[in-house]
Order: sequence, then structure tokens, then C-alpha cells
Amino acid sequence: MSQTLKVAITGCGVIGRTHAVALQEFPGTSIVALVDAIPDAAESLADFIESSGRPRPSVHTSLEGAFAAADIDLVALATPSGLHIQQGLEVLAAGKHVVIEKPLDVDLSRAQEIEAAATEAARQGVVASVISQHRFDQASVAVADAVAKGRFGRLTSAIASVAWWRGQGYYDSGDWRGTWSMDGGGALMNQGVHTVDLLLWFMGRPVEIHAHTARLAHERIEVEDTAVATVTFENGGLAVLHATTAAYPGLTVRVQLMGSEGSAVVDNDQLQYFHARDAGGASADMGLQGGGNQAREELSKYPAEDYEAKDPTVYPAGHVRQYRDILGAIAEGRQPGVTVSDAVNALATVRAVYVSATLNQAVLFEDVLAGKYNDLEVRAGSTSTESA
Repeated sequence: MSQTLKVAITGCGVIGRTHAVALQEFPGTSIVALVDAIPDAAESLADFIESSGRPRPSVHTSLEGAFAAADIDLVALATPSGLHIQQGLEVLAAGKHVVIEKPLDVDLSRAQEIEAAATEAARQGVVASVISQHRFDQASVAVADAVAKGRFGRLTSAIASVAWWRGQGYYDSGDWRGTWSMDGGGALMNQGVHTVDLLLWFMGRPVEIHAHTARLAHERIEVEDTAVATVTFENGGLAVLHATTAAYPGLTVRVQLMGSEGSAVVDNDQLQYFHARDAGGASADMGLQGGGNQAREELSKYPAEDYEAKDPTVYPAGHVRQYRDILGAIAEGRQPGVTVSDAVNALATVRAVYVSATLNQAVLFEDVLAGKYNDLEVRAGSTSTESA
């Protein structure tokens, strides 16, 4: 591999531009090719990259064309979710490193196919990772470190909520939006999968999921705009999972983690509350009134620039942090912080929610992973006027 890591971006819409902005933070990378079925989209992103002072990448309508025209080390897939596996397998077959935007795919069995391919590729030193940028927020890192060190004692429960609003125009803006085949689901799959990943990162492996979904505030979509579930984990802990795009005008993403020795709240990527008994201070026996908030002290352990809030519309800090890990993994010949297997587990949890809601019964996580429900046609729950 050359000293400069040559990158191709496939999918040149909003998320493709996010990847381009993040990659331009690293002088050792060069975006040499753009791939999009719509040439104007690729040309527009090429204009943007060139206007940023970087060399203009070549433009292609297929990965095959890009591979034939340019020497490429790494491919970033920012295409619609339903295309991820097909393209990811093509990239790995060509011996290139790959970064796949969330979610990994909309189909669990296909996702497991690329999981096997990624495992084999890793033996050849090829890195495959899936974007889960909120694992790299310093609030998340602080909580995960505390969990790993047992500072919260036994994890007893968690609440994970994504309470967003998406107007009807959002779903009408693309034929693929709100479809099972390309979007893979609604509020939970598309907006909530990052939060599902964090919940699993903190709480561990799920055992059983019981869920309900509904389509309550939108028309002309197949999928849910509201989902709720209870999740039981291997450690005995319980969690409530909630995702909606029907919370006007849009509230926050919040993960609340509770244990026998401490608790934490991450709200919109910020560490809103943290208290661990081992840090001393006031007794927490009387609840929140007796337990001081140690969030500021926890975050002081990390360099300020790593968690300082920046405008995400112009600086995708989470993607930058995750790319730092991915590029480090490529350079050092190690596994990235987020593997394809991590993404498969998050996808399987989302699939379990949809299976449970469709069957109106609790389902076992291992049954979903094993393919017991692969042939089940999932559906959104009730609407405000009829059964979906």
C-alpha cells in the first residue's frame, strides 16, 4: 500500500459529503474516486472537494469502473442501506479496506454473509468497519470505560430513547425512504440504530426482546415511525428501547444507564450526569439528592478538543474520531474499534424488535441470529386509523 491512503467514496449525497469532510481532516489520505449512479451527484461532490483545496477526484458510475481507473486502498460506502452488502462484498473481493455507513444492511442474513467475508478478509490484513460514530463521543467513551472497570457495579437497567421528528417531506424526498426493501425499517432502523449499538455496548448481549411498533404520524410509508421494546440482557439487566420520528418538533437522544454502584446519562452526545460510588463524595443512599454529579470530573480525564461541541453540520466530529480509529487500524494491522460483527448484533436487535412486534410476542435474540425468522415478512404495527 502506498504511503498516501487512496480513498473512493461510493454514494455522493449528504452522507457521502460527510465522509469527504471527515477524510479531509487526515493529510495522509487522498480521495481519488467518487462513485454514484447519478453522475451529477458525483460531479457536485467532486466540485466540493476541489473547492476545499484537494485534488479533484475522478467520477464513475460503478465500483468496477473506479477500480479499473484508479489505485484505491479504501472504499467508503455511503449508499442507501439496501446496497451495502452487495457493494461491501465487491470491495472485499477486490482486497480493499471498507467502511460501511450505518446500518450495515437491511437484511440480517445478507449482513451475516459480509460478516463471514470480513472475518476472512481480516486474516489477510484487510480492515472492514461500520460507522457507529457515537461510540467515539467522549461521553460514550467515559461511560464505556466505567462499565469495563466495573465502576457502576451490577448494571441493573437502562433507558435508550431517540425522540425525533421527521416531516412527511422527508419520507417523500426519495422513493427508497420508508420502504422495507431499501430503508430496512423506520425510526428504529434508520434513526435509532446508533442508539441500539450504544445500548449493546454498555449492557452486553441481549437475550429476549418484546416490542410494539406503530405508524402514527406519516403516510405513504411501509415502516414504523414509532417503536418501543423491552430488552433482557445476559447480565440480567433490563432495558427500555424507544425510537420515534413522530415527536414534534424533535427532542433529544438519551441513554440512561443505571447500576448498583453508579449511574450515567448521555443526552445528545453530552455526559449530562455521572456518579460512581468509587469516586467518593456525598453518600448516594438517598438518591440523586445525595449523589453529586461527577460528569465534569470524568470528562476532565480527556483532552478538551476531543469532546468539545462543534457544529455537526459543518464538522462531523464523530466521523472524524471514528476515521482516526479506522485509519489507525489499517496502519497498525489491527481490528477497528467497531467491527462488522458489532454491527450484525445491532442489526439483529432491530430485527428482533420488528419480529416481536409483527408476532406480538417476545422473541429470543439467539433465535433471530440463527435465522429462525428469516422468512417472516415483518410489518409496522397499527396506524391511527387502521391495522397495517
